[in-house]
Amino acid sequence: MCRPWLRLYALLAGLVASGVLQVGGITIYTSGEVEAVNGTDVRLKCTFSSSSPIRASSVYVAWNFRPLGPGREESVFFYQDKPYPPTDGRFRKKATWAGDIMGGDASIMLREVKFTFNGTYSCQVKNPPDVHGIAGEVELKVVASASYSEIAILAGAVAGAIGVMMLIAGFILCVKRCHRARLEADPDQPPRERKDPTLCHPAEAVHLYIQSDVEIEIDSSDGELSEVSSNEPSDSDDEEDDSSGGEVEDDDD
Repeated sequence: MCRPWLRLYALLAGLVASGVLQVGGITIYTSGEVEAVNGTDVRLKCTFSSSSPIRASSVYVAWNFRPLGPGREESVFFYQDKPYPPTDGRFRKKATWAGDIMGGDASIMLREVKFTFNGTYSCQVKNPPDVHGIAGEVELKVVASASYSEIAILAGAVAGAIGVMMLIAGFILCVKRCHRARLEADPDQPPRERKDPTLCHPAEAVHLYIQSDVEIEIDSSDGELSEVSSNEPSDSDDEEDDSSGGEVEDDDD
């Protein structure tokens, strides 16, 4: 009597092993809760993983909305091979596609959210034959202004940036001080003298000559004037030569 059951069990096991009765499941991940300021844009994140190969033409995504108060569930967005935004209702011209099917992303963007957008958004993804899975949900809360946590995060980011700039400035100042202390502590290194660009070194002095009746040499190093020695014989030298020549003749006589 047990043999028929054993045969049936063996048959089912063989079918499962061959993949005939294999049933896959799709897993959907959402951000859970999202807070947005009234009048701003918000991204509703929804990603998925499938046990079957993803084909962009076969995957379809459906976003639906359920308000907080009484009201019926309405469609927000639909995607299959291309986006199909809503043509009427509160999400008309408000919901846009922000996902990538081949990357496992089925997210959408809501433009200029209103307080009437408060509620629960469900994201359903199917990838045939992988059609079994629980829809992901996102709770959207539209507020009048940014919450304290967001302000604290922004203030922390600004303070961190200022702190990094101060650390860089302090590091540069410390390097300069260490370099200056090293120069002062080294006795073998001669002190650096600042050169006045209006003065020149005596070795670099330039001699200027002025041609006139009397040739004068100007030394730019000390600014004094002096007559230039000439190699031409003067009249006094000629007279001395004549007198010396006469005396030689007298001696000969």
